[in-house]
Formats: sequence, structure tokens, C-alpha cells
Amino acid sequence: MKYNNPVIKGFYPDPSVCRVGDTYYLVCSSFQYFPGVPLFESRDLINWTQIGHCLTRESQVRLGGVNSSGGVFAPTIRHHAGRFYMTTTNDTTRQNFYVWTDDIRGEWSEPVYVDQGGIDPDLYFENGRAFFMSNGTDDDGIGGVVQCELDIETGAKRSPSRSIWQGTGGRYLESPHLYNIDGRYYLMAAEGGTEYGHMVVYARGDSLSGPFESYPANPVLTNRNLGGYELQGIGHGDLVQDGEGHWWMLHLGFRQIGRWLTYHHLGREVFLTPVTFGADGWFTAGYDGLTLTSFTTDRIPEAVRQQEKKLDTFDNTDWSLDWCYLRHPVPSNYELGEEVLRLRGTAVSLDEAASPTFIGLRQKDFDATIACEVRLSGREGEAGLTLYMDENHRYDLAVRTDADGSLSVIKRLNVGDIKSIEKEIPLSRASAVRLLIRSGHERYHFFLVEDSREIPLGSAQTRYLSSEVAGGFTGVVVGLYAVGEDAEAEFTDFACEYA
Repeated sequence: MKYNNPVIKGFYPDPSVCRVGDTYYLVCSSFQYFPGVPLFESRDLINWTQIGHCLTRESQVRLGGVNSSGGVFAPTIRHHAGRFYMTTTNDTTRQNFYVWTDDIRGEWSEPVYVDQGGIDPDLYFENGRAFFMSNGTDDDGIGGVVQCELDIETGAKRSPSRSIWQGTGGRYLESPHLYNIDGRYYLMAAEGGTEYGHMVVYARGDSLSGPFESYPANPVLTNRNLGGYELQGIGHGDLVQDGEGHWWMLHLGFRQIGRWLTYHHLGREVFLTPVTFGADGWFTAGYDGLTLTSFTTDRIPEAVRQQEKKLDTFDNTDWSLDWCYLRHPVPSNYELGEEVLRLRGTAVSLDEAASPTFIGLRQKDFDATIACEVRLSGREGEAGLTLYMDENHRYDLAVRTDADGSLSVIKRLNVGDIKSIEKEIPLSRASAVRLLIRSGHERYHFFLVEDSREIPLGSAQTRYLSSEVAGGFTGVVVGLYAVGEDAEAEFTDFACEYA
């Protein structure tokens, strides 16, 4: 059968995966968004359904005042002795921790902190012992992949932290994962930075603490030399074996907006690539070490069909699964209904690294039509749609009311220090206002809809919401928001439809 990449679209970076029986579980980074660490489930590796989050309580993770692309970094999910573990880093507080659950669809524990620094932590279990890895600096000041033995009940170290591998020489060694495969220990990591030079590398040894011999043909997977190819930034992977004995890698990558337009704004997404072990015990990945937009494989039964959801509405999404908030929300400012969303604004704006009244869906494809009706009441406030990359990079299409009671629709562009209302259309009556955004690879187009007539408010380039311009590690989120202490907004007829 043939499957297409990415297998999970939109801003879901840094995937980690494990298999329990005939089911696969996958987690991703969430940074400043809450709930934290999205959790997915699959039976076939190509169709993934979100079933929860690992961090659902404020007591589990501190996000207050966290800047964009701070907060929750790359997680790892593992299953041992009937229990699931998810370990991650709060990069803002510089703390590694893990949570656990015996019910994958239930709540996860309070955090157990580990006294080892670095980021991108990994857990490995063997013979009743637990080992913790991260990329950082060991107790002697030596950098690399750092490992210690752990008391899994308390998080206390049972051995010194020791650097066991320094990678292959590429910059930004990260994402270490350890596996025992046919009696050998394989240590896989990423190098090159999570950008156009990203790559997956690995080494192997006869002991879980090394020494490790690097794969002679490293990197095992990268698209760094494919100029003009849509898929770039391939790296940060995790291995999993299916029920038939085949190996796969789930990893991140991104889609640039055009063949020669090296910008990406949808964020880093989840890709699936076949892995093959040779007679010599080394493995290869993908098509000659490349990840493709599609793979044809006999490893997945022909009867399996890759499904893709093309329409998101209030009715067919789950507020607790599909939607996200900026940092810790104030629950009293949100009324989440089956067909209506009511938001109460505050003095906190989208320009601040705080928790404005905001709820969003990750944008999952380039070509989309986004629409909703907004009814705004109160004085000196605004509410509407935002295409949100971070505090300084977003596009707003909103209804605004001034102190004199006048009402208007605005299109605001926020690019770095430049925040400009590019278009404003006065409204004659305080009724429901229909807002419309059409998205393409290179541009967003903004409209006010009156009596089925589309009134254009101009367009804006997608590149200014890209990671290459904004920086950071996230992607565009389609947000609904309200700002102003007296502002109350009602949203209805929301739809985000992909071509």
C-alpha cells in the first residue's frame, strides 16, 4: 500500500512512540501551550487519533510567564511493567521530570523530578533497573549524551551522570534514545539543529553505557541535501517495531511553502519512515537515507486506508483534545458549548507572554478556508480570528468596539516590532459579523462577509509567520480570542476546511 507523509499534520514536533500489544502510542512537544504533551493512538502507524494529554493540571507544569517556544520540550513515552511513563523537560525552569499512568486514557501522576540537567530526556528499562538519558553535561563537566541509573519510584540518581557518547560532530546533539535490539545496544540521536541541516545519527555497542561505535554511513536519515524538495528539517526520531517484526522511525520534519521558498509556518510535523536492518546489524532508513512525501510498502496491509480529516468545526472537535490555550487559562473566561463559544476578555493582550483569552487549533495544511461569526458586546474591546505564531508574529482579523460605541472590522499585521492595522471597515450595527480567511501556501487573504458578499481586507504573506522569520519551534495556530476587560464575545458557525 501507499501512504503519505506527514502522518500527523501541523505543529506536533519531537515525536516519541512506543508499542503495547497491537497499539502504538505517540507524544509530542507542546512548549507554551496547555494542556501539555498531546497523546495519540494508532493501530497501523499511519492513522493517528488524539486520545488525551499527559499534562492536564497546572500542578504538573509551570507555564506562567513562559515565552513562546519555552516550556515543555521533547518528550519520550515508554511502557514498563504495565505502566506508561512520559519524561520531558520544562526548558524555562531547566527541570527534567517524568509522569506516569496505569490508565493511558486517564490522568497522569504529579511530576517526579530528576537531578540531571540537559534536555530531550529518555527512559530505558532493563532487568528491573531504570536508566535516564539527556543531552547536556555530566558530573565531570563533559558534554554529550549523559546517562545515569534512576530510582524510578523517587527520581533519585543511583549512579553519577556520565557522558556516554559525543555524537558524530554535528552541531546541537539532541534527542537521544536507547534500544536493545538482538542483544546490541543502539543509541540514536539528532544533530545539525532542527532546521534545514537536521539529521538522524546513531551508534551501537555491547553495553548500555558504551563504548559506542558510530554507524559508518551517518547520518542514517536526512533531507539536508535535497534542495527544492518540499520535505525538509528531517530529524529527531524514535524507533518502534511493529507486530510483524518490521522496524519504523517516527520523526519530525517540515514542509516548506514552495520549491524554492525556504520558509515553513505550519510547524514541525510527524513523519513515518521504514527502517531496515542488514545482516551486519546496522540499519538503514527511508529511500537511500531520505524521507519522501509518500512511501509504497508491503509492510502495511492493502486493506488499510489512510484517513484524513478535512473539516474542523465546534461540533466535530473535542474542546479538551483538539484545542489548546496559551499557558494556563482562566476557566471562568471560557464557555465551551457544542455549537457556540463564549469568551470573556481581559486586559491581557496577545502581545504578552501571559494567558490572554485565547483558544486555538493547529493549522494542519497550507490550503484552508477559515470562517466564523462573531458577536461582540462591551466597550473598548475586540474579538476575532488570529493566525498566531508568537507574541510578535501573528495576523488578526477582528471586530473592534471603541469607547464611543463605534464598531468596525480590522485586519492587523504583527511582524516583529511592527504592529499595524492595515485595513478598517466601519460597521453600522452591532450584530453578528462573519469573518473569513482563505489560506494558501504563500498568502493569507482576509474578508468581511455581508449578505453573502465577500469584502476584501487585503492579504499577507505566510513567510512572515514562518520559523525562518519569527524564530522558535512552534507553528501557526488558528486562534479565537477576546481582549478588553469589558469585552464579551460569542463565536458561532466556526469552520476550518482544508482543500
